[in-house]
Amino acid sequence: MAEFDLVIRNGTIGTASAVFESDIGVKDGRIAALAKGLSAGAQEVDASGRLVLPGGVDTHTHIEEPRGGPTKNADTFASGSASAAAGGTTTVISFARQGRGESLAEQVALHHERGKHSRIDYSFHMIITDPTPQMITEELPALVEAGHRSLKIFLTYEGARITDAEALRVLAAGRKLGALVCIHAEHHEMIQFYTEALLASGLTLPKHHAWSKPMVVERECTHRVCAMAEALDVPIQVFHVSGAESAEEIERAQKRGLKVWAETCPQYLVLTADDLDRPGFEGAKFIFSPAGRTRADQDALWDAIRRGVIGNVSSDHAPTRYAGADGKLAFGGDAPFTKVPNGIPGLATRMPILFSEGVAKGRIDLQTFVAITATNPARLFGLDPRKGTIAIGADADVAIWNPEKRVTITNSLLLHDNDHTPYEGLQVTGWPETTFVRGTAIVRDGQLLAPPGHGQFLPRAPYALIAPRGVFPAPFNPVDRVAL
Repeated sequence: MAEFDLVIRNGTIGTASAVFESDIGVKDGRIAALAKGLSAGAQEVDASGRLVLPGGVDTHTHIEEPRGGPTKNADTFASGSASAAAGGTTTVISFARQGRGESLAEQVALHHERGKHSRIDYSFHMIITDPTPQMITEELPALVEAGHRSLKIFLTYEGARITDAEALRVLAAGRKLGALVCIHAEHHEMIQFYTEALLASGLTLPKHHAWSKPMVVERECTHRVCAMAEALDVPIQVFHVSGAESAEEIERAQKRGLKVWAETCPQYLVLTADDLDRPGFEGAKFIFSPAGRTRADQDALWDAIRRGVIGNVSSDHAPTRYAGADGKLAFGGDAPFTKVPNGIPGLATRMPILFSEGVAKGRIDLQTFVAITATNPARLFGLDPRKGTIAIGADADVAIWNPEKRVTITNSLLLHDNDHTPYEGLQVTGWPETTFVRGTAIVRDGQLLAPPGHGQFLPRAPYALIAPRGVFPAPFNPVDRVAL
């Protein structure tokens, strides 16, 4: 009888701290041995000339998330998880969203039913749009205790945003309960003012989406949420940092010793505001928020990644079809930018784009690539040591990469249910050929192998990284003095 269920031989292993030659022995879905010359496995894979990397951990994904209005999220958990695996990602954290007037617990339960169709492992952030005292005191503690240890709040978007006063209550609740609060940081009223002025001027094209939310709206709000976090001694992550000025606000907070983390996304590293200015209505395919910035902002983000100011790169996968009554064209090909749903697909393209633009072009080394795509997000959200690394005892979540393979991205490669990708025609160097989740091949050479339901929900226990510092700007703890 074979000692291992699976042995991956002759590959070059990459982790966040080292690159080395080794075989990997897998038993019962976990890595059981790392050494050369391992004994036979029931299944053998030769990874000669290939990189063997931890499966990616994508901690910002909108999958099968209900929306109001005619448009809809294009992916189910079955299709979204297939797309993730096609791009070397083996774990996602998606969003269970509370609408105004809804029970958070009921919405989380509904999302668990959707998640049962995932082919890869998954967990949830809880989006809070209606932080009533009843929800915070009666629903939230049990949900966090059940393993949903991250919350998301919006400070913009009608129907989703909460006020600063409500945000402070959510931050306080996160501190008390041991849940990391993640924030979409843009100044709502400023965006609203700009938008009204643009519409009054007849400036309604997709390119004017970027005009409605210049960097100042993100910079100001990033500064504000860092101040809130400092005032309440609450660890936070700022979602989708898009350029130099917001990254500078993050770095200033970090230099003051605050537990403020930041992510960016591939779209901010390869797309710009100019992509919104395409012929006809094509620019609608590039509407996401915050908006794309400039080439100089891209250089600043790469620098922030190299220096560790930004430690996590997620996809912010939010797919909407282009055509059809539920897509970006739902209101017609001359609709104002305000009627076009935000978001782009990115589960499958996140890691290949980062490898190509980062490692292949010499902007970052392989260890940094592993860190920003797998190890850091797993650690930040309480999924390590099980996820995000190749080590004995970790889940056998592994992607075998051909670092020299040149691929022209087309929508047909991505295994999602969307009808387009904003990266159509982009040439990348480096591509994952086989992706394993707990030792089972999910995708090989673009072919889907595992059925819906292979994925497992990942409850997250309390963890030390997001513990408060115990430092307040005033000589007392205001969080414990105020009823939530």
